[in-house]
Amino acid sequence: MSKIPIIDLATFIKSDIKSQQVVAREIYDACHKIGFMYLQNSGISKDLIAQVFSHSKSLFNLPLAAKQKLAWKNELSNIGYVGIERERLDPNQPGDLKEAFNFSQAELLTLESPVYEPDIFVFYQACTELANKILQALALALELPKDFFSIRHNQQNHTLRLLHYPLFQTPPKLGQIRAGEHSDYGSITLLFQDDVGGLEVKTTAGEWMSAPTIPDTVIVNTGDLMQRWTNDVFCSTKHRVIIPHNHKLERSRYSIAFFCHPNDDTEITCLETCQKEGKPIYPPILAGEYLLSRLQATY
Repeated sequence: MSKIPIIDLATFIKSDIKSQQVVAREIYDACHKIGFMYLQNSGISKDLIAQVFSHSKSLFNLPLAAKQKLAWKNELSNIGYVGIERERLDPNQPGDLKEAFNFSQAELLTLESPVYEPDIFVFYQACTELANKILQALALALELPKDFFSIRHNQQNHTLRLLHYPLFQTPPKLGQIRAGEHSDYGSITLLFQDDVGGLEVKTTAGEWMSAPTIPDTVIVNTGDLMQRWTNDVFCSTKHRVIIPHNHKLERSRYSIAFFCHPNDDTEITCLETCQKEGKPIYPPILAGEYLLSRLQATY
């Protein structure tokens, strides 16, 4: 594919199984050929998304000392505040020029949390519902029971991540960008971004292409565990966030990522419908073990 496709999810949500299979095939093609797509009619309201972006800006505007009290502590919980340059998505480059707040479902259910906000919990649930629809479409496309993937995500071990790419106080280091080249770790990712831009996706030819904001869409990409599950039928595509070279350099960038992860005890092993000459490419691994290993390498 020479560009990231735009797919209308409305037909899948409201239609009969035959119409759903048409949409599922479009999603299959996107995941197989490029690993990224834009989804229209996701079912998540624009007002809710705007409210979460607003709350995100409020959190990042807190004094650094207040944010550090909520600091990310370890890979096992993977929640809390991640300061600028603490994460290095590309291990060969300096730390990323971004900060983040990671939320789990358990933390969002803790009303005493200092960052508790009802809209964020509502948004988490809305993203979970959307993710399940996409997982159902992927299962149909692979000729699996419709709930094959969704029931293996029913513990909601997902991570909601608010991201802020601030204005530069000092010139970037050599090779330093806002988010280094990487692939995502789980099954699928939902991404909501503002209009500052900078997201780039690596094509199969090794070239970088822009993935700008398209109004009223959600970016969806497949991650490492989905690639392993499907024996490379679906690709976990490398992507990055670069520093803009125009007037947008004078603006902070905000985005929201929802990382969908299977239940920790789910064994990720090659699906029968994806075997090539009976040879799985990857050995089986538990989803929780894989996530832990990737987080340990990132921080």
